Amino acid sequence: MKDLTHCVVTPSVKTEGFVPLGIGVHRASTIAFQTAEDYADRGKRGPDGYSYGLYGTPTTRTLEAKLTALEKGARTFLVPSGQAANTIAMLPFLKAGDKVLIADSVYPPVRDFANMELVRFGIEVVYYDPVDPSDLEAKINARTKIVWCESPGSTTMEIQDLPTITDIAHRHGALVGCDNTWATPLNYKPLTLGADIVTEGLTKYISGHSDVLLGSLTVRDEKLTAPIRSVLGRMGISVSPDDASLVLRGFETLGVRMNHASQGALQLIERMQAADIVERVIHPALPTDPGYSVWKRDFHGASGVFGVVFKQGLSDRVSPALNVLKTFAIGASWGGTRSLVAPMPVKAYRTVRRWDADDLVLRISVGLEDHQDLVDDIEALLAEISR
Repeated sequence: MKDLTHCVVTPSVKTEGFVPLGIGVHRASTIAFQTAEDYADRGKRGPDGYSYGLYGTPTTRTLEAKLTALEKGARTFLVPSGQAANTIAMLPFLKAGDKVLIADSVYPPVRDFANMELVRFGIEVVYYDPVDPSDLEAKINARTKIVWCESPGSTTMEIQDLPTITDIAHRHGALVGCDNTWATPLNYKPLTLGADIVTEGLTKYISGHSDVLLGSLTVRDEKLTAPIRSVLGRMGISVSPDDASLVLRGFETLGVRMNHASQGALQLIERMQAADIVERVIHPALPTDPGYSVWKRDFHGASGVFGVVFKQGLSDRVSPALNVLKTFAIGASWGGTRSLVAPMPVKAYRTVRRWDADDLVLRISVGLEDHQDLVDDIEALLAEISR
Protein backbone atom coordinates (compact mmCIF):
# COMPACT_ATOMS: atom_id res chain seq x y z
CA MET A 1 0.00 0.00 0.00
CA LYS A 2 1.42 3.37 -1.04
CA ASP A 3 1.75 6.32 1.31
CA LEU A 4 -1.16 8.28 -0.16
CA THR A 5 -3.38 5.24 0.30
CA HIS A 6 -2.17 4.84 3.89
CA CYS A 7 -3.29 8.43 4.48
CA VAL A 8 -6.81 7.62 3.35
CA VAL A 9 -7.43 4.06 4.52
CA THR A 10 -7.87 3.90 8.30
CA PRO A 11 -6.62 0.73 9.98
CA SER A 12 -8.83 -1.23 12.34
CA VAL A 13 -7.57 -1.29 15.91
CA LYS A 14 -8.53 -3.60 18.74
CA THR A 15 -11.43 -2.26 20.82
CA GLU A 16 -11.91 -5.27 23.07
CA GLY A 17 -11.37 -4.25 26.69
CA PHE A 18 -11.92 -0.55 26.01
CA VAL A 19 -15.11 0.17 27.98
CA PRO A 20 -15.49 3.91 28.63
CA LEU A 21 -18.32 5.32 30.71
CA GLY A 22 -19.19 7.85 28.03
CA ILE A 23 -20.20 6.88 24.50
CA GLY A 24 -17.82 7.91 21.71
CA VAL A 25 -18.81 10.39 19.03
CA HIS A 26 -19.32 8.37 15.86
CA ARG A 27 -19.38 10.67 12.83
CA ALA A 28 -20.30 9.10 9.50
CA SER A 29 -22.21 9.63 6.32
CA THR A 30 -20.94 6.57 4.42
CA ILE A 31 -21.13 3.17 6.07
CA ALA A 32 -18.75 0.65 4.47
CA PHE A 33 -19.85 -2.90 3.62
CA GLN A 34 -17.65 -5.99 3.55
CA THR A 35 -19.09 -7.40 0.32
CA ALA A 36 -21.23 -6.33 -2.62
CA GLU A 37 -23.88 -8.75 -1.38
CA ASP A 38 -23.95 -6.99 2.00
CA TYR A 39 -24.45 -3.69 0.25
CA ALA A 40 -27.25 -5.06 -1.94
CA ASP A 41 -29.00 -6.47 1.13
CA ARG A 42 -28.50 -3.39 3.33
CA GLY A 43 -32.26 -2.87 3.59
CA LYS A 44 -32.52 -6.19 5.39
CA ARG A 45 -30.49 -4.86 8.31
CA GLY A 46 -33.70 -3.43 9.73
CA PRO A 47 -34.18 -0.46 12.02
CA ASP A 48 -31.35 -1.49 14.33
CA GLY A 49 -28.79 -1.99 11.58
CA TYR A 50 -26.49 0.59 10.02
CA SER A 51 -26.68 1.46 6.33
CA TYR A 52 -26.11 5.22 6.00
CA GLY A 53 -25.32 8.01 8.44
CA LEU A 54 -28.71 9.66 7.88
CA TYR A 55 -30.37 6.74 9.64
CA GLY A 56 -28.25 6.72 12.77
CA THR A 57 -24.86 6.05 14.33
CA PRO A 58 -23.92 4.32 17.58
CA THR A 59 -23.93 7.74 19.28
CA THR A 60 -27.44 8.72 18.22
CA ARG A 61 -28.75 5.20 18.80
CA THR A 62 -27.43 5.32 22.38
CA LEU A 63 -29.39 8.50 23.09
CA GLU A 64 -32.49 6.99 21.46
CA ALA A 65 -32.18 3.87 23.62
CA LYS A 66 -31.84 5.92 26.80
CA LEU A 67 -34.95 7.93 25.96
CA THR A 68 -36.93 4.84 24.98
CA ALA A 69 -36.20 3.24 28.34
CA LEU A 70 -37.20 6.32 30.33
CA GLU A 71 -40.34 6.97 28.29
CA LYS A 72 -41.39 3.29 28.61
CA GLY A 73 -41.82 3.20 24.84
CA ALA A 74 -41.02 0.97 21.88
CA ARG A 75 -38.68 3.21 19.86
CA THR A 76 -37.34 6.77 19.77
CA PHE A 77 -36.39 9.04 16.89
CA LEU A 78 -34.13 12.08 17.12
CA VAL A 79 -34.83 15.29 15.20
CA PRO A 80 -33.17 18.72 15.11
CA SER A 81 -35.45 20.46 17.66
CA GLY A 82 -38.44 20.04 19.93
CA GLN A 83 -40.67 21.75 17.41
CA ALA A 84 -39.43 19.34 14.72
CA ALA A 85 -40.46 16.49 17.02
CA ASN A 86 -43.98 17.91 17.28
CA THR A 87 -44.39 18.32 13.53
CA ILE A 88 -42.90 14.92 12.65
CA ALA A 89 -45.17 13.32 15.24
CA MET A 90 -48.17 14.50 13.18
CA LEU A 91 -47.17 14.50 9.52
CA PRO A 92 -46.86 10.73 8.92
CA PHE A 93 -50.40 10.12 10.15
CA LEU A 94 -52.34 12.90 8.41
CA LYS A 95 -53.62 13.40 4.87
CA ALA A 96 -55.99 15.79 3.10
CA GLY A 97 -59.50 15.53 4.54
CA ASP A 98 -58.36 14.39 7.99
CA LYS A 99 -58.95 16.32 11.18
CA VAL A 100 -56.58 17.12 14.05
CA LEU A 101 -57.67 18.31 17.49
CA ILE A 102 -55.12 20.45 19.35
CA ALA A 103 -55.16 21.66 22.95
CA ASP A 104 -55.79 25.41 23.08
CA SER A 105 -52.82 25.83 25.42
CA VAL A 106 -50.36 24.33 22.96
CA TYR A 107 -46.84 25.64 22.30
CA PRO A 108 -47.39 28.63 19.92
CA PRO A 109 -45.15 27.27 17.10
CA VAL A 110 -47.36 24.15 16.99
CA ARG A 111 -50.40 26.39 16.54
CA ASP A 112 -48.59 28.25 13.77
CA PHE A 113 -47.61 24.97 12.07
CA ALA A 114 -51.19 23.72 12.24
CA ASN A 115 -52.78 26.96 11.02
CA MET A 116 -50.29 27.59 8.22
CA GLU A 117 -49.06 24.17 7.06
CA LEU A 118 -51.64 21.54 8.01
CA VAL A 119 -54.47 23.72 6.74
CA ARG A 120 -52.57 24.24 3.50
CA PHE A 121 -52.42 20.46 3.11
CA GLY A 122 -56.22 20.21 3.38
CA ILE A 123 -56.33 19.07 7.00
CA GLU A 124 -59.00 20.47 9.31
CA VAL A 125 -57.50 22.00 12.46
CA VAL A 126 -59.73 22.43 15.52
CA TYR A 127 -58.75 23.53 19.03
CA TYR A 128 -60.27 22.12 22.20
CA ASP A 129 -60.37 23.21 25.83
CA PRO A 130 -57.38 21.44 27.44
CA VAL A 131 -59.13 20.93 30.79
CA ASP A 132 -62.64 20.08 29.58
CA PRO A 133 -62.84 16.55 28.13
CA SER A 134 -66.48 17.15 27.21
CA ASP A 135 -65.33 19.81 24.74
CA LEU A 136 -63.02 17.24 23.14
CA GLU A 137 -65.85 14.70 23.08
CA ALA A 138 -68.10 17.20 21.31
CA LYS A 139 -65.53 18.04 18.63
CA ILE A 140 -64.02 14.64 17.82
CA ASN A 141 -65.36 12.58 14.92
CA ALA A 142 -64.41 9.72 12.60
CA ARG A 143 -62.15 12.01 10.54
CA THR A 144 -60.04 12.86 13.60
CA LYS A 145 -56.67 11.14 13.29
CA ILE A 146 -54.68 12.91 16.00
CA VAL A 147 -55.49 14.51 19.35
CA TRP A 148 -52.56 16.69 20.41
CA CYS A 149 -51.84 17.39 24.08
CA GLU A 150 -49.33 19.39 26.07
CA SER A 151 -49.40 19.01 29.82
CA PRO A 152 -48.82 21.38 31.43
CA GLY A 153 -49.78 23.77 28.65
CA SER A 154 -47.47 26.41 27.27
CA THR A 155 -47.21 29.53 29.49
CA THR A 156 -50.56 29.10 31.27
CA MET A 157 -49.69 25.56 32.40
CA GLU A 158 -53.05 23.80 32.34
CA ILE A 159 -52.78 20.15 33.40
CA GLN A 160 -54.64 17.73 31.14
CA ASP A 161 -56.40 14.54 32.23
CA LEU A 162 -54.48 12.34 29.83
CA PRO A 163 -56.12 8.98 30.68
CA THR A 164 -59.56 10.46 30.00
CA ILE A 165 -58.38 12.15 26.79
CA THR A 166 -56.76 8.99 25.46
CA ASP A 167 -59.90 6.99 26.21
CA ILE A 168 -62.00 9.44 24.16
CA ALA A 169 -59.49 9.57 21.31
CA HIS A 170 -58.99 5.82 21.05
CA ARG A 171 -62.72 5.16 21.03
CA HIS A 172 -62.84 7.27 17.86
CA GLY A 173 -59.76 5.68 16.31
CA ALA A 174 -57.44 8.68 16.83
CA LEU A 175 -53.83 8.69 17.97
CA VAL A 176 -52.79 10.82 20.95
CA GLY A 177 -49.56 12.81 20.99
CA CYS A 178 -48.20 14.71 23.98
CA ASP A 179 -45.43 17.29 24.32
CA ASN A 180 -43.64 16.43 27.57
CA THR A 181 -40.85 19.01 27.56
CA TRP A 182 -41.78 20.73 30.86
CA ALA A 183 -41.77 17.58 33.00
CA THR A 184 -39.25 15.41 31.11
CA PRO A 185 -39.60 11.61 31.27
CA LEU A 186 -38.32 11.72 34.85
CA ASN A 187 -41.48 13.42 36.09
CA TYR A 188 -44.17 12.36 33.61
CA LYS A 189 -44.63 9.35 31.37
CA PRO A 190 -47.49 9.99 28.91
CA LEU A 191 -47.06 6.63 27.15
CA THR A 192 -47.96 4.79 30.36
CA LEU A 193 -51.14 6.88 30.59
CA GLY A 194 -52.36 5.93 27.12
CA ALA A 195 -50.63 8.39 24.77
CA ASP A 196 -49.29 6.90 21.52
CA ILE A 197 -46.48 9.39 20.90
CA VAL A 198 -44.51 11.57 23.31
CA THR A 199 -42.19 14.39 22.25
CA GLU A 200 -39.39 16.10 24.14
CA GLY A 201 -37.55 19.33 23.51
CA LEU A 202 -34.12 17.93 24.39
CA THR A 203 -32.85 21.48 23.92
CA LYS A 204 -34.17 22.30 27.37
CA TYR A 205 -33.84 20.23 30.56
CA ILE A 206 -32.42 17.03 29.14
CA SER A 207 -29.43 18.66 27.44
CA GLY A 208 -29.44 21.18 30.26
CA HIS A 209 -26.75 23.62 29.16
CA SER A 210 -28.38 25.93 26.59
CA ASP A 211 -25.85 25.01 23.91
CA VAL A 212 -27.60 22.47 21.68
CA LEU A 213 -30.84 22.13 19.72
CA LEU A 214 -32.39 18.66 19.58
CA GLY A 215 -35.75 16.94 19.91
CA SER A 216 -37.13 13.43 20.22
CA LEU A 217 -40.33 11.50 19.63
CA THR A 218 -40.99 8.14 21.22
CA VAL A 219 -43.78 5.77 20.22
CA ARG A 220 -45.64 3.32 22.41
CA ASP A 221 -46.25 0.76 19.66
CA GLU A 222 -43.67 -0.52 17.18
CA LYS A 223 -46.25 -0.34 14.37
CA LEU A 224 -45.95 3.47 14.41
CA THR A 225 -42.22 3.41 13.66
CA ALA A 226 -42.31 2.67 9.91
CA PRO A 227 -44.39 5.75 8.94
CA ILE A 228 -42.15 8.03 11.01
CA ARG A 229 -38.92 6.52 9.71
CA SER A 230 -40.16 6.85 6.13
CA VAL A 231 -41.03 10.54 6.52
CA LEU A 232 -37.67 11.27 8.14
CA GLY A 233 -35.88 9.53 5.28
CA ARG A 234 -37.88 11.25 2.53
CA MET A 235 -37.33 14.64 4.11
CA GLY A 236 -33.65 13.96 4.77
CA ILE A 237 -33.95 14.74 8.49
CA SER A 238 -31.16 13.58 10.76
CA VAL A 239 -29.15 14.88 13.72
CA SER A 240 -25.48 15.42 14.45
CA PRO A 241 -23.75 12.81 16.61
CA ASP A 242 -21.85 15.68 18.23
CA ASP A 243 -25.15 17.20 19.36
CA ALA A 244 -26.36 13.80 20.55
CA SER A 245 -23.19 13.39 22.62
CA LEU A 246 -23.80 16.75 24.31
CA VAL A 247 -27.30 15.65 25.24
CA LEU A 248 -25.99 12.32 26.54
CA ARG A 249 -23.51 14.18 28.74
CA GLY A 250 -26.18 16.54 30.07
CA PHE A 251 -28.59 13.64 30.61
CA GLU A 252 -26.41 12.19 33.36
CA THR A 253 -27.07 15.14 35.69
CA LEU A 254 -30.76 15.58 34.81
CA GLY A 255 -32.02 14.26 38.14
CA VAL A 256 -29.92 16.51 40.37
CA ARG A 257 -30.49 19.54 38.14
CA MET A 258 -34.26 19.05 38.14
CA ASN A 259 -34.31 18.66 41.90
CA HIS A 260 -32.29 21.84 42.48
CA ALA A 261 -34.41 23.83 40.02
CA SER A 262 -37.69 22.55 41.47
CA GLN A 263 -36.67 23.40 45.04
CA GLY A 264 -35.48 26.84 43.95
CA ALA A 265 -38.75 27.48 42.13
CA LEU A 266 -40.77 26.74 45.28
CA GLN A 267 -38.67 29.25 47.25
CA LEU A 268 -39.24 31.97 44.65
CA ILE A 269 -42.94 31.14 44.41
CA GLU A 270 -43.33 31.58 48.17
CA ARG A 271 -41.84 35.06 47.90
CA MET A 272 -43.91 35.91 44.83
CA GLN A 273 -47.16 34.85 46.46
CA ALA A 274 -46.47 37.19 49.38
CA ALA A 275 -46.09 40.23 47.11
CA ASP A 276 -49.13 42.49 46.96
CA ILE A 277 -48.49 43.28 43.28
CA VAL A 278 -48.82 39.60 42.28
CA GLU A 279 -52.25 38.30 41.32
CA ARG A 280 -51.24 34.64 41.22
CA VAL A 281 -48.45 32.19 40.47
CA ILE A 282 -49.05 29.48 37.87
CA HIS A 283 -47.45 26.19 38.87
CA PRO A 284 -49.25 22.82 38.93
CA ALA A 285 -47.41 21.61 42.04
CA LEU A 286 -49.19 24.25 44.15
CA PRO A 287 -52.22 22.88 46.06
CA THR A 288 -54.13 26.00 44.98
CA ASP A 289 -53.58 25.28 41.28
CA PRO A 290 -56.73 24.10 39.39
CA GLY A 291 -54.80 21.15 37.95
CA TYR A 292 -53.14 20.09 41.20
CA SER A 293 -55.18 16.94 41.79
CA VAL A 294 -54.44 15.55 38.32
CA TRP A 295 -50.79 16.62 38.60
CA LYS A 296 -50.51 14.83 41.95
CA ARG A 297 -52.10 11.69 40.49
CA ASP A 298 -50.11 11.45 37.25
CA PHE A 299 -46.78 13.26 37.74
CA HIS A 300 -43.72 12.21 39.72
CA GLY A 301 -42.38 15.70 40.30
CA ALA A 302 -42.17 19.23 38.93
CA SER A 303 -39.69 21.31 37.00
CA GLY A 304 -38.39 24.78 37.82
CA VAL A 305 -40.49 26.63 35.24
CA PHE A 306 -43.51 28.64 36.39
CA GLY A 307 -45.48 31.75 35.51
CA VAL A 308 -46.37 34.93 37.39
CA VAL A 309 -49.49 37.00 36.75
CA PHE A 310 -49.39 40.55 38.11
CA LYS A 311 -52.29 42.62 39.37
CA GLN A 312 -54.45 44.31 36.75
CA GLY A 313 -52.80 47.31 35.16
CA LEU A 314 -49.20 46.49 36.14
CA SER A 315 -48.16 44.60 33.01
CA ASP A 316 -46.61 47.64 31.33
CA ARG A 317 -44.17 47.98 34.21
CA VAL A 318 -42.85 44.43 34.07
CA SER A 319 -40.64 44.43 30.97
CA PRO A 320 -38.78 47.68 31.83
CA ALA A 321 -38.26 46.43 35.40
CA LEU A 322 -36.42 43.33 34.16
CA ASN A 323 -33.36 45.49 33.56
CA VAL A 324 -32.61 45.50 37.32
CA LEU A 325 -31.95 41.76 37.32
CA LYS A 326 -28.35 40.76 37.99
CA THR A 327 -28.47 36.95 38.30
CA PHE A 328 -31.40 36.11 36.04
CA ALA A 329 -30.85 36.44 32.30
CA ILE A 330 -33.57 37.64 29.95
CA GLY A 331 -34.09 35.17 27.14
CA ALA A 332 -36.13 32.53 25.37
CA SER A 333 -36.07 28.80 26.10
CA TRP A 334 -35.40 27.37 29.56
CA GLY A 335 -34.06 24.33 31.37
CA GLY A 336 -30.38 25.28 31.29
CA THR A 337 -27.97 26.03 34.11
CA ARG A 338 -28.75 29.78 34.01
CA SER A 339 -32.02 31.12 35.41
CA LEU A 340 -34.13 32.96 32.84
CA VAL A 341 -37.10 35.30 32.70
CA ALA A 342 -39.25 36.09 29.67
CA PRO A 343 -42.46 38.15 29.44
CA MET A 344 -44.99 36.07 27.51
CA PRO A 345 -48.23 37.21 25.81
CA VAL A 346 -51.21 34.86 25.93
CA LYS A 347 -54.33 36.20 24.20
CA ALA A 348 -53.01 35.93 20.64
CA TYR A 349 -52.52 32.19 21.17
CA ARG A 350 -55.94 31.29 22.58
CA THR A 351 -59.11 30.68 20.60
CA VAL A 352 -61.15 28.47 22.97
CA ARG A 353 -60.12 29.03 26.57
CA ARG A 354 -60.41 32.73 27.43
CA TRP A 355 -57.60 34.58 29.18
CA ASP A 356 -59.12 37.36 31.30
CA ALA A 357 -56.03 38.68 33.07
CA ASP A 358 -53.59 41.22 31.62
CA ASP A 359 -51.96 39.91 28.47
CA LEU A 360 -48.62 39.09 30.08
CA VAL A 361 -47.31 36.16 32.05
CA LEU A 362 -43.76 36.45 33.35
CA ARG A 363 -42.23 33.04 32.72
CA ILE A 364 -39.47 32.16 35.17
CA SER A 365 -37.06 29.26 34.73
CA VAL A 366 -34.90 28.48 37.74
CA GLY A 367 -31.38 27.27 36.98
CA LEU A 368 -28.49 26.10 39.14
CA GLU A 369 -27.47 29.32 40.89
CA ASP A 370 -27.57 29.71 44.67
CA HIS A 371 -31.21 30.09 45.65
CA GLN A 372 -30.56 33.15 47.82
CA ASP A 373 -29.05 35.05 44.89
CA LEU A 374 -32.23 34.36 42.93
CA VAL A 375 -34.44 35.47 45.81
CA ASP A 376 -32.44 38.71 46.07
CA ASP A 377 -32.91 39.29 42.34
CA ILE A 378 -36.65 38.72 42.59
CA GLU A 379 -36.87 41.09 45.56
CA ALA A 380 -35.20 43.77 43.45
CA LEU A 381 -37.59 43.06 40.54
CA LEU A 382 -40.69 43.29 42.72
CA ALA A 383 -39.43 46.52 44.27
CA GLU A 384 -38.80 48.02 40.83
CA ILE A 385 -42.28 47.07 39.56
CA SER A 386 -43.85 48.54 42.72
CA ARG A 387 -41.80 51.71 42.39
